[in-house]
Order: sequence, then structure tokens, then C-alpha cells
Amino acid sequence: MIISASRRTDIPAFYAPWLMNRLRAGFCTVPNPFNRNQVSRISLLPQDVDVIVFWTRNARPLLAHLAELDDRGYRYYFQYTILDNPRLVDQKTPPLEQAIATFQALAAHVGPQRVIWRYDPIVLSEQTDAAFHLDRYAWIAEQLAGCTTRSVISVLDRYKKAEGRLRAVAEQGLAIAGEADDTWPGFAALIQGMVQSATANGMEIVSCAEEIDLARYGVRPGKCIDDDYIFAAFGLRVGGTKDPSQRAACGCIASRDIGMYDSCLFGCQYCYATSSFDRARANHAAHDPLATSLLS
Repeated sequence: MIISASRRTDIPAFYAPWLMNRLRAGFCTVPNPFNRNQVSRISLLPQDVDVIVFWTRNARPLLAHLAELDDRGYRYYFQYTILDNPRLVDQKTPPLEQAIATFQALAAHVGPQRVIWRYDPIVLSEQTDAAFHLDRYAWIAEQLAGCTTRSVISVLDRYKKAEGRLRAVAEQGLAIAGEADDTWPGFAALIQGMVQSATANGMEIVSCAEEIDLARYGVRPGKCIDDDYIFAAFGLRVGGTKDPSQRAACGCIASRDIGMYDSCLFGCQYCYATSSFDRARANHAAHDPLATSLLS
């Protein structure tokens, strides 16, 4: 069994104590996002967990616990997002230099093959055009050289629950593209330049659930929860069945997600996992690190 921690919220950044309590206890409970009365009990015993996949923008709260994870016999790797979007878009993500320093510290502990850099999503607007992203991607790639072997990219998808926030951002002067595609000015040069920057810094570059055909530019479709990557990193064969709960363009194999929606505090305006920032703050305030579920 593969544990996803988590597509729904940033567990390393905001819920590391809860996670460690649940790993020590050997299980957690997860309410169905669409029916809170339906609750699953998920084993977290090392012998039942093949790999934990962490998704985060700030792994620093978890760094002090990595030795314990290792001692308990868990295999794990990180999907680690580092962008440099305007604060109007990514309100509360760690400052860029801090994010890079944490990434570097994490890679020093676990090794570069177990930390994947996500430049995802690519937010296209007049202020964040192709030239902006090419410059920021190239600079970040240089800072992360030797710290990762893979970079993941995708173009922003606009989700219904984020539309009101994106309209508010547009009213403040930053209009994000509705359905950005490869006809966007400079798009081909952007992707080709990203490939060049990734390659120059020792990284493979893949896409995430991307419906635009990026293969023509040298970016193959990737899998964030990836059976081939897991074998390369850990020598472990896991089932390669596609996760039926994910989008059609997603190549990820099946996993169990232990997070919950409306609980992340980063305030990314385009976020699909948060319908209300106020609700997320209230849920975080009510969170009990000793509870079996992330949220009661």
C-alpha cells in the first residue's frame, strides 16, 4: 500500500506532529470527503506501507522527524513545490530563499532521488508570462542542482471552486489565463527552455496530468506516484494499476490519501483542495494532533 500525504493538504508543513503520532500508533482514520459519516481505518504499520509520498511546500517541520521515520523502517519520498509567483497569487508560501534552503537540507538527508521538484502549476498572465517563468525556473533549477533528479511541470487548470478567488485576483490587477494552451505567446520557447535548464542541472523533466501535448518539446507525461520511480529509488516492485480516482490525464498508480480538504493555510488562489480559506483556518485551529483523523 502506498500512502499519499497528501494531495488534499500540506501535512509536512502544518500537521507533522499529528502525522508522527499516527505513525507511532500504527493507523489513522480518514472520513470520505463526500460522506463524513463513512470513515476508513488505514494501517500505517511499516510492514503494511510500501512507500509514503509526501506533498509539500515546506518540509522544515518534518526535518526533525526524518531520523525516526528511517529508524521505524519507512520508505518515503517528497513531491516538493517551489515557485516564485507574485504574493497576490501564492499568498503565504515560504520565501523563495527559505524554500530552497529547506529543499537542500532535505536532499542532504534523504538523497536527491527522493526529493522531486515541482514547478507546478505554471500560472500564465501578463505579469507572469513565458519570459517570467523561464527566468524563474532557470534560476531555481541552478539552486537545486545536485539536490534532485526530477522536475515536474504542468500548466494551471482553473477549478470551479477557485473561480471566485481568481476573479478577485484579476480585479486587483493580475488576470490569470482562462484556458492557457500551447498557443500562448512564447509557450513553445518556455517549455523548450525549461527542458534545457533542467537538463543542464542534472534533472529529468516530466509533466503532471497535463492535457497539452508537451512531448513535442521534450517533456514526457509523468507519474507523481510512480511505480518505476519507486523501483529506481528503493528497489521495490509495487502494483502499477492507475489510480481510478484521479483525472484521466493523471498517470499515478493507486494510493491511499490520509489528508483532508479545506485544511491548508498557504492560501494559493488557484488551489483545488481548498474551497474556503476561512474554513481552512478554522479547521486548522480546531485540529487535534492526538486525534485519529486529521480533522474531527
